[in-house]
Amino acid sequence: MAHRTNRKYSLEFKLEAVRLSNESGKPVTQVARDLNINPAFLYRWRDEIHKEGPKAFPGKTGKSVKSSENTEIIRLRRELKKVTDERDILKKTLVFFAAEEAKNSNASENNKPNTP
Repeated sequence: MAHRTNRKYSLEFKLEAVRLSNESGKPVTQVARDLNINPAFLYRWRDEIHKEGPKAFPGKTGKSVKSSENTEIIRLRRELKKVTDERDILKKTLVFFAAEEAKNSNASENNKPNTP
């Protein structure tokens, strides 16, 4: 029988796990598997954040992340996602235009008359 150990997860880990489960589009069980945690933990953390908001996960000291800090973290994550999405769109656009240019270049080379 496997030996169980009580693992402690940091506030940042819990918040990031919940964020991934909310934003990734993957099922909670898949996110939990990817993070190598029990899905029940992730469901519980999601419920705690939903019920308690910034007061969730107070830790040993009873202090939680300040509301303004939490708001700033959320804002920055949204902004990062937006900028990342924009970058990805630009990359895809670049690939598309490079492929079009290559097609046009090959077509113009094929249409040139062979001159000795």
